[in-house]
Amino acid sequence: MDTEAQRTAEVPERRTADVPARERPGAAAAEHRAEAAEEGPEHLIPADGSFDAVPPPGRRNGRSLWTVEPAVRAPLPDPVRTAAVRAVIIVAVTLIMAMVAFLCTLAQVWFAFPAVLGTVGGTVVATWSVLDVWITRQVWNQRNGVVSVPSSTARALRRERRRARRAARAAARARPRGRAGRLSSV
Repeated sequence: MDTEAQRTAEVPERRTADVPARERPGAAAAEHRAEAAEEGPEHLIPADGSFDAVPPPGRRNGRSLWTVEPAVRAPLPDPVRTAAVRAVIIVAVTLIMAMVAFLCTLAQVWFAFPAVLGTVGGTVVATWSVLDVWITRQVWNQRNGVVSVPSSTARALRRERRRARRAARAAARARPRGRAGRLSSV
């Protein structure tokens, strides 16, 4: 049986003078408190959310609390993201169903057969949902994305929109203005 006295006797004692200031227990917290006391109330989070504001004159480093880094890749379009989230949820449910079917089969429970049938159906649905993500991405790219591809319909859609805008501008110019531009009714 170990007692507290035996455990403390086995640990070699380190004197505070031998330990560097940074490694002492609570040194980081004490250092932070000292810096906060020097800075005053400016170290608090601003209520209006202006993290990128100019730091107070007493602040040593001008870094803000929040830095915005540019994304490496462009975000997914909304229809593709929706299809991807749906696919992830369906695949996760299918994996859970497969685990339930496996465990029910091992336990030789009556629910094993319906669980296996549900897992087979879930696998078909999960495969379709993953294909749906791929198809949605391809369709979105063809309609809205890559214009440099010769088979892209985006070029034709943009051409139609351009023609409609020009026709609307021409119709607006050709329309008589009536009395809006006159100063008097004489």
